[in-house]
Amino acid sequence: MCMMEESLKEVTGMVLDEVARLGTEDKKQFMESPYKIVEEDYDYLRRLRKRVDRVGMELPRIEIRFQNLSVKGEAYVGSRALPTLLNTTLNAVEGVAQMAGLSPSKKRTVNILQDVKGIAKPSRMSLLLGPPGSGKTTLLKALAGRLDNDIQVTGKVTYCGHELSEFVPQKTCAYISKHELHYGQMTVRETLYFSGRCMGAGTRDRILSELLRREKEADIKPNPRTSKEAAAMTFQDTSLITDNILKILKLDSCADTMVGDDMIRGISGGEKKRVTTGEILVGPTRAFVMDEISTGLDSSTTYQIVKFMRKMVHLLDMTSVISLLQPTPETFELFDDIILLSEGQIVYQGPRDNVLEFFERMGFKCPERKGVADFLQEVTSKKDQERYWFRKNQPYKYVSVPQFVRAFNSFHIGLQLSEHLKVPYDKSRVHPDALVSEKYGISNWELFKACFSREWLLMKRNSIVSIFKIIQITIIAIIAFTTFSKTGGKAGQKNGAANFWGALFFGLTNFIINAMIELTMTVFRLPVFFKQRSSMQYPAWAFGLPICLFSIPVSLIESGIWVTLTYYSIGFAPAASRQVFFKQLLAFFSTYQMTLSLYRFIAVVGRKLLVANILGFLTMVTVIVLGGFIITKDDIELWMRWGYYLSPIMYGQNAISINEFLDNRWGNLTGSPHESTVGKSLLKERGFFTDEYWYWICVGVLLGLSLIFNFLFLAALEFLNAPADSKAMIADDDTENVSTRKLPPSSEGKISQREYKHSKIPNKQYKKGMVLPFQPISLAFNNVNYYVDMPVEMRKQGTEKHRLQLLKDVSGAFRPGTLTGLVGVSGAGKTTLLDVLAGRKIKGYIEGSISISGYPKNQVTFARVSGYCEQIDIHLPFVTVYESLLYSASMRLAADVKKETRKAYHLFTIMFIDEVMELVELQPLMNALVGLPRIDGLSTEQRKRLTIAVELVANPSIIFMDEPTSGLDARAAAIVMRAIRHMWWIQDEQLSAPFTNQALTSLKLLMKYMLGGQVIYAGPLGRNSHKLVQYFEAVPGVPRIKQGSNPATWMLEISSEAIEAQLQVDFAEVYATSELYRLVVSKFQFLSQSAYL
Repeated sequence: MCMMEESLKEVTGMVLDEVARLGTEDKKQFMESPYKIVEEDYDYLRRLRKRVDRVGMELPRIEIRFQNLSVKGEAYVGSRALPTLLNTTLNAVEGVAQMAGLSPSKKRTVNILQDVKGIAKPSRMSLLLGPPGSGKTTLLKALAGRLDNDIQVTGKVTYCGHELSEFVPQKTCAYISKHELHYGQMTVRETLYFSGRCMGAGTRDRILSELLRREKEADIKPNPRTSKEAAAMTFQDTSLITDNILKILKLDSCADTMVGDDMIRGISGGEKKRVTTGEILVGPTRAFVMDEISTGLDSSTTYQIVKFMRKMVHLLDMTSVISLLQPTPETFELFDDIILLSEGQIVYQGPRDNVLEFFERMGFKCPERKGVADFLQEVTSKKDQERYWFRKNQPYKYVSVPQFVRAFNSFHIGLQLSEHLKVPYDKSRVHPDALVSEKYGISNWELFKACFSREWLLMKRNSIVSIFKIIQITIIAIIAFTTFSKTGGKAGQKNGAANFWGALFFGLTNFIINAMIELTMTVFRLPVFFKQRSSMQYPAWAFGLPICLFSIPVSLIESGIWVTLTYYSIGFAPAASRQVFFKQLLAFFSTYQMTLSLYRFIAVVGRKLLVANILGFLTMVTVIVLGGFIITKDDIELWMRWGYYLSPIMYGQNAISINEFLDNRWGNLTGSPHESTVGKSLLKERGFFTDEYWYWICVGVLLGLSLIFNFLFLAALEFLNAPADSKAMIADDDTENVSTRKLPPSSEGKISQREYKHSKIPNKQYKKGMVLPFQPISLAFNNVNYYVDMPVEMRKQGTEKHRLQLLKDVSGAFRPGTLTGLVGVSGAGKTTLLDVLAGRKIKGYIEGSISISGYPKNQVTFARVSGYCEQIDIHLPFVTVYESLLYSASMRLAADVKKETRKAYHLFTIMFIDEVMELVELQPLMNALVGLPRIDGLSTEQRKRLTIAVELVANPSIIFMDEPTSGLDARAAAIVMRAIRHMWWIQDEQLSAPFTNQALTSLKLLMKYMLGGQVIYAGPLGRNSHKLVQYFEAVPGVPRIKQGSNPATWMLEISSEAIEAQLQVDFAEVYATSELYRLVVSKFQFLSQSAYL
């Protein structure tokens, strides 16, 4: 390694030093140069490949094979899996009975993957498709070696012929999860930089060193620019490769913005998804499995990310398997191979060009206007399959998944795959750098420094917590010394000791309770830790040790504040010769440290906030009760006496009591031969130790327990896994008929239960109008601007402006009966505009005019006639679908109902709820428990429909929907869009929502946004979006749309910043001078001046 580093320095000369000396702006300009026009397809990768080929160098290649792979798990199925009190009790009882051998397990064996086989080849992009629940995530985890130990796995997965046990799969293959787990207090740049710093250079610096050595031997002098670009792909400067990935993923505009979380405003959901991808791309991994990386992204960004991955895979001989939910035709065309998974079985795996041939052989054909990816996900569905049957001269008969599998095995692509798998991989051809054998990318010391610096950063960002704790302990200290003042008791006398006992116990209890925040903060940090630990970014001790170390000065400061404010004001022992002041400080500090470490350990054992809080509270009550003050040692039953000695608080109580009551002022003789002084008498009455050396023993025990609990904390981090998800298997309402169900009784008990029989809904003819009437309204807005205070991080980067503009001169008008969509890249301001129009922005500065049916908008009134479906589906988990809708309707429908008409009104409400459930196809799930997201209960698509229904039962005149199809596969998105179309047709409502591109055909009007919150199109779409296409094709220099391309994807691509720079066109300015804009202004003026209905 040292020789390679010396060779690297010798050959590169000043190149790497020049790169390292670049400032922030210089690095930004340097990284922008290769990406001036994204459509030039990353020429720097081609140049690097030419250098490799010119010297005859072979890059590491990884081939992943899986044969006869089956994955099974045990789970409760159906309603038994729901977390009700009865089910939880039964599960606990059955678990104990099973451990005792008295009862067999009632869990069912669930086949997740069934005898799948295939190959992921190097230099080829594989797309994994399949409906929800088909086993895509399980297959990807199996390929990356990330499956949980409690899952039954048969078959084998090999890398270049090597079993997973022969190398470190977590470092050889990167797994990108579908869930975005990040620390909200860190910026995007800091998040990627930390990930790259921990993963190290891996094989990249060795490859570059070998390349430069060969070029030197061949007397080839590389272009300095090419050398700098190659340096950007190594670990020579982590900040440079971070800037590289930020530019590729279009995160450079928000690089210095906080990622954000539920409590901190940060980047958008789509940008978080790109951050998750970027965390892996900054590393040296040469094989990738990516799980639904397009969730929350616009099609243009997804296309660019996949396009970059394609270039890397093809030019650098990497291996990639990517799962996508709704790939557009353009994105679909970027892949070389397709893996189609359904019901845990592989229906097709092979070249993309042959996939339609296989299904046409089976009698199914993809329609012209249908995306191939959408067709593949629906053709195996029992509900959707018939529509694709094209052999009209033959009767249709449902083709099951096992029939597809058998047909593929006899298909020529399936036969080639079987023959390829029969030939063992030649291990002699494996590149020495292909498989990683080191567990971590950098040394232990470097890992510790990286985690230590991150912990210091998080501590500074969370300084408000420390400040609040200091203020809290100061206030409580003031309360304490005013309550237990010097006048409360007389020192040296037994009858004056109660005041001091109370003050000591109160102080000890305060530290125990104050430390509980450590439990919550630790639990919140565990998901990110488990993700990064599974990626082998750092060991558990590197994460936990800085937390333990930083708690020492914090607890010392808090202990010092408490003792300083209370010691002399309460009147504790003033004898300076015995240093009792500092000894009390040491005792409180030791107790605080012990309690903090105990709560950290409990947090990792519990892992979930609810479980950890219960364990923490029980532990706190137990140790306090057995601590010797509430119940003395002599009063504790003999069979529980061991609990007294095991209680850590007992040693803290003894330490502070001995320090006080063995002072000289408590040294008056009592006259008793067994109790020489008043202090010892008081200690003995409480069952405490009476010798002074016990103070040091107790402090030593407390510090020892701190070390023990910290060690257990680190051990738990090392060996415990993240809490497993347990999803309830609820019958799919779109594939099965549901028998008679009953509504719950009404709240007044006067309306009898009604029975409903439901069958398939999609072909149902909906009637115009619903039970409850509503008032149609218009919404018009003109020159709306929205600003927020400039983020601190951006100010530090040199930004002089005080406010950041998120919306710029946005105008529009919505009439009743219009379905309007907002389209734009992630971060363009779509959600921001919805929040401004709906009155949900409580911070920032809003300019412009908004009118409702000709009147200035009044938020109190507008809130009664509008609905808002958030992108995140938030529901009460422990109620049913029907109960959620009934509660929403009861709280939000008209309240001015007379008593004599209340019964009839309640009946109409129930009828209205039933109509809404029918509208969004939720009736088969009306009695299903909502559950927790990604854990149990409803699926993502079902929760999305429930979110829409919860707003609809409020009978709104206008409804805003934020990404209603985000995170859904093509089939689930079609269900949601069908519900939206039915709602629009029946209610004549106006809807405004950021939509995915597949939903474009459902819209009547469209507003297109670009980064910076500017409108570049607002107008009708026309049939097959021809008006939209005509508008943009009329702009000089804009390339014409390709045959079969998705208009939305094409629009996002041609309006990107790169194309604008290439064409030297400002699309926002073009729109502002267009006839479309003048029509919008005139429509606004008309709707603002007349109460239009």
